[in-house]
Amino acid sequence: MVRTSVGRTPVTGVTTPRLRGENPTWHPGGRTRGGRQVRIAIADDGALFRDGLRLLLQAAGHEVVHTAGGGDELTELIRADPVDIAVLDIRMPPEPDGGLVTAGRLRASYPSMGLLLLSHYAETHYLVRIMEIGPAAIGYRLKDRISSVPALDDTLLRIAAGEVVIDPALTTRLVEYTRLQRGELGALTSHDVRVLSLMAAGLSNAGIAGELGVSRKAVEKQVGAIFAKLDLPDSASDNRRVLAVLRYLEPHGSNRPARRTGPGY
Repeated sequence: MVRTSVGRTPVTGVTTPRLRGENPTWHPGGRTRGGRQVRIAIADDGALFRDGLRLLLQAAGHEVVHTAGGGDELTELIRADPVDIAVLDIRMPPEPDGGLVTAGRLRASYPSMGLLLLSHYAETHYLVRIMEIGPAAIGYRLKDRISSVPALDDTLLRIAAGEVVIDPALTTRLVEYTRLQRGELGALTSHDVRVLSLMAAGLSNAGIAGELGVSRKAVEKQVGAIFAKLDLPDSASDNRRVLAVLRYLEPHGSNRPARRTGPGY
């Protein structure tokens, strides 16, 4: 999971996707509080891993509706019978990074569908592309970190709540790596980096305060300073926490959002 996986509080301003059924709120065990199962589709070209993942999901109480060996096959299955979350191997057909291609297509066709991308490797460019697909209800986890029912179930719960879920093992290293590639971000201090990585991990200001052992007011001041250093003004339409993560991770500062004015969130 940027640890957009450490805390349980969703990133402020992120829209929560609705699941099938009237009540979208999950609880551990894979069912909504209204009693409905979460419907999941899996795509992975490794049969052993695919079957193992299916068993884990079923053990957590989820309903595995579709399994496929590639993105094109899964897309057709979902078109006939949509699901709540698609779990995709990044490196699978139809292309070397077919999971990312498939995730982009699914997000365009089914904006409220959650997406979980899996890989054996921690790659910065994967994370950047995943964030570009959409900074809500999406995750990137290493396969060996979701080999237990609790870990997998917790990841799905966070994605269903609208969070960006990035494996904890990736957070600081990936953010630090990107910082080295971005000279224009040199104004950020090491403390800024730590706070930004926790923001990227999905923690609220209160969660960051608890993690760092400081007051919430101190965190609010630090977050405000980070926004200023990244040139992110108040905006009625943008979530500055998400934009801060995207700005920090985007390669070489390209595709920077246009500056807007207006009240902050």
